Amino acid sequence: MDINRLVGFAYFYLFEIVRGMKSVDEFKNQYPFLSCIRSNDIEYTGIIINFDNTFASIYDLSVIKSDNERRLFLELGETWWWESNRKIPINIFLKQEMNIFKYSIKTFNSKDIVLVFGHQLSLNDLAEKRIKRKSIQLIRIPKV
Repeated sequence: MDINRLVGFAYFYLFEIVRGMKSVDEFKNQYPFLSCIRSNDIEYTGIIINFDNTFASIYDLSVIKSDNERRLFLELGETWWWESNRKIPINIFLKQEMNIFKYSIKTFNSKDIVLVFGHQLSLNDLAEKRIKRKSIQLIRIPKV
């Protein structure tokens, strides 16, 4: 896919969604890795790193400085979406590549935000699933 078209389409749809002219559904189909959260009536669009009961962190697309970095960000998001199991945060799956976007991370108190659309993941879910798997015990019942 041509990355210039990808970036152009993303900005066009974000602009049209904000104006209320376009549907969020088509945008979600085109960019399933992007999410939108709302905090204090301000919406932030990007890739969610972690969304648990206490905190939520997101790479904010609007803070990314240059068009080249935005292209790279969307390209890395697409790579993460199609090549990972989507349960591992992008900053762990693509650790070295995502280091240049550390400045765009925003962290919020989970009580103050609402997920508008998109994929969310929590590191707590991974830990709970592993604990549940390990806690299975077999008990031998003696025959009488």
